[in-house]
Amino acid sequence: MKGERNLTYAEAICEALREEMRRNSRVFLFGEDIGFYGGIFRATKGLIDEFGPERIRDTPISEIAIIGAAIGSALNDMIPVAEIMYMDFLTLAMDQLLNHAAKIYYMTAGQLRLPMVIRTQYSMGRLLGAQHSQFFPAALMQFPGLKIALPSTPYDAKGLLKTAIRDGNPILFLESGQLYAKSGPVPEKEYNLPFGKIDIKRKGKDVTIIALANMVYTALEASDNLQEEGIEIEVIDPRTLVPLDRQGIIDSVKKTGRLIIVEESCKTSGVGAEISAFIVEEAFDYLDAPIQRVACVDTPAPFSPILSAQYIPDVKSVVNAVRRIIR
Repeated sequence: MKGERNLTYAEAICEALREEMRRNSRVFLFGEDIGFYGGIFRATKGLIDEFGPERIRDTPISEIAIIGAAIGSALNDMIPVAEIMYMDFLTLAMDQLLNHAAKIYYMTAGQLRLPMVIRTQYSMGRLLGAQHSQFFPAALMQFPGLKIALPSTPYDAKGLLKTAIRDGNPILFLESGQLYAKSGPVPEKEYNLPFGKIDIKRKGKDVTIIALANMVYTALEASDNLQEEGIEIEVIDPRTLVPLDRQGIIDSVKKTGRLIIVEESCKTSGVGAEISAFIVEEAFDYLDAPIQRVACVDTPAPFSPILSAQYIPDVKSVVNAVRRIIR
């Protein structure tokens, strides 16, 4: 298609940041090694050459300081985009994030806004050990006031990040470390993507699969395999968890009558549990079979490659879930 080219997920993020910094001088970035090094995942590569160290700031290794500085600068009419290198270490700044960033707008009756974005990534499947491999979006969904984006493609990453920077609210932008090198089409022309709108990655009539981030590709591969058996899968990418496009999900379930949720977080109290609950509340009569959840085992992430392969959902586990639900 004219005006379309391939970028990696990391390149798409970098391009979104560059475009938004050119568009608005209030946007600035800070985080560990994002400046002269260009970020350990190269998502900020070259930005310091154009914008300089005032707008691309390297920080000490202190997550609470990074998020605290984001809150302070957002309250002073700046638009900070802060990077937390690993999602695991959001836990070190939970007070700043959940007690302050998420609540200031509400507690001031809308008098104070926080136009800030926190970019972070999770490293499931990269064999980095239990303290560098956690993915816990459902825990963060418990705190009203934070929006949560979860892109799966370079196209989605760029479009959602541009929307996040312009949104005016505190936003968690969750990236998959497995996807930074993944390539896909990204238009050269200006675009952004709305929050709270699902993307149907593949249409089908037999089973709805909701897949989060990297699991979109697992679901699509499983769908390819099942198509040979005459089973048509509808693969849905929520794109954002807060707001969540509940009506879009319900509409798909009404069409297929069957639902599977695939995620890289632990099964207990995961995103799949929340989706299952509202489907039972609002669309139970349309279900022809029990909802299936395909998720990680309820243990810390293993370092061993053999155990990791058993820990994270794969194509086989998704295919088996479909076969269970369609009998």
